[in-house]
Amino acid sequence: MDILEPIWSAFSGIYTLAENVKANKKRCQRISVRVKAFEDVVKSITEFSPQVEKALGELILTLDSAQKLIEKYTAANLVERILKSGSHGDEFDTVSERLNDAYQVLCVALQSEQREMLYEVFKQREKEDEMDGKEDDTEMTKCEEKLNLSLETFKQSSLVFSSLFTKADFYDIAERPLNKPSFSSVAVRQIKPDELKYEHPKKPFRTTASSELYKGEYQGFPVAIKRYINPMNTSARDVKSIFNKEVDTMKQFESTNILRMFGICIQDENGPHPQFFIIMEYCEKGSLRQVLDSDYTLTWIRKAHMCLDAARGLYRLHNTEEKWKVHGSINSSKFLVTKDYTVKLGGFRLSKTETSLKRQTEDRAMRSLCYYCPEKLHNASFSYCKEWEMYSFGIILWEIVTCKNPFEGFSDEEIYQKVYKEKYREQLPDDCPAELGQLINECRAYDGFQRPSAGVLLDKLRSVVTQMEEQQD
Repeated sequence: MDILEPIWSAFSGIYTLAENVKANKKRCQRISVRVKAFEDVVKSITEFSPQVEKALGELILTLDSAQKLIEKYTAANLVERILKSGSHGDEFDTVSERLNDAYQVLCVALQSEQREMLYEVFKQREKEDEMDGKEDDTEMTKCEEKLNLSLETFKQSSLVFSSLFTKADFYDIAERPLNKPSFSSVAVRQIKPDELKYEHPKKPFRTTASSELYKGEYQGFPVAIKRYINPMNTSARDVKSIFNKEVDTMKQFESTNILRMFGICIQDENGPHPQFFIIMEYCEKGSLRQVLDSDYTLTWIRKAHMCLDAARGLYRLHNTEEKWKVHGSINSSKFLVTKDYTVKLGGFRLSKTETSLKRQTEDRAMRSLCYYCPEKLHNASFSYCKEWEMYSFGIILWEIVTCKNPFEGFSDEEIYQKVYKEKYREQLPDDCPAELGQLINECRAYDGFQRPSAGVLLDKLRSVVTQMEEQQD
């Protein structure tokens, strides 16, 4: 069948590339092994049901994404390897997860013998990925040590190095601390008050009706410390019980593009009026909405990367194997942005713990119907689901590329009339890259069935970003 031709081509390309990578060798070769497992299975398929064809179609997207990712490490020189290594760990994780998605879908339609072949390859996936990552990171640390030159040496050798990397690249490498601890090395737990360091003077950088946010430090990481004002639940025992139950499931959602939660802190725990804090990763630029409302200049490649970051966070939420979930109140204020413009999804981890503390206030961003899908506008009892959330995410992607507020100036009645009755979508900028614009429109499709899954969107966005990077070079 025609659908198999690009699959065979991708198989061959990935095998060749994996043998010639210069960095992240273990990760690249592991992907090659997993791809190889699909080869015999695809050969054995005799009946192409709609379910199998859909799975193969998504597999093509994932193979293309994997091939482009591995290709980045085949010709990179030493400096490029270091510059790229820090930004692609999560890329390998999501490619591996997408291959696992294809495995899960194909298993339903395949014979038991074929299922067993795939199962043997994927059953130890998480442990293998962790081991490969550690080996690759060790190799990259050795490279960093070789390039940990003094600025004076760089100035004296500028002619030699200028052909390899720019001055800005050198400073980026020189300023990186070696063996910097990762978030994953810090357990989520109850934190003692004396383990937190506050920025002085101790002034909140954000205040809401129910909380204050302070900047601080915890175990060497910059953190945001949320202090609850007049908490709804004043029982330290109850809050700790809820928190401990949530911690068990939190590790499933760890990702570079999901806001890291470090834990809770209870001050005066045994006193009559304990104070409660939640400790989370600090994002220097604030919410995505704040960035889009600011004077920051965002290039198209920057916007595309921000879209991809946001999609990675949503994918991890929607596709976690043991217990996938939806966010439930997604909007551009629920994404946070770091100093290097990395976008992270927040507002759902430790959600039960936070709900037990936070007095309910009206969420202004969600009060409007601008994030409501047509199905919900038509039927008030329509339940929140992945398809609804994908429509809302399409609105967020539209916000990123336009830097505008959705349906600004529209009343709820006008949104209902335009979106549900007239099937209206707000226009994209004339200079929006065509492939990126097409994906945003697919997410905002009137029919929920036509909207992509988070996995398909991630594969397509990754290809779009890679293509834009190649055009830029």
